[in-house]
Amino acid sequence: MKTEALMENWEFKEEDPYAEPLFVASDGRILRFALRPGQSIREHHAPHSPVYIVILKGQGMFAGADGKEQKLGPNTLIIFNAKEDHSIRALEEDLVFVTFMHGAPHLA
Repeated sequence: MKTEALMENWEFKEEDPYAEPLFVASDGRILRFALRPGQSIREHHAPHSPVYIVILKGQGMFAGADGKEQKLGPNTLIIFNAKEDHSIRALEEDLVFVTFMHGAPHLA
């Protein structure tokens, strides 16, 4: 068994969002993202897996395939289908969330 304290030891980068790998294996990965106010993750998609996001702290604007942003905050589960374009941007406070992907290829 492994454990990870999701609400501790957050790391931020001043220039860009930071994606910290919490778990990486051939059958999936879990990343914790930390964004400062105003930082964003440009539109992209995961070609081989749905993306499940759980917001831990802060408020952000999340957009899916339709491009319409929704303001979402802590304790929210967001589900993007495999190959679904999505983007994220932090609002006036730090935004921290965890993403879960299965079957995602390991990136070196």
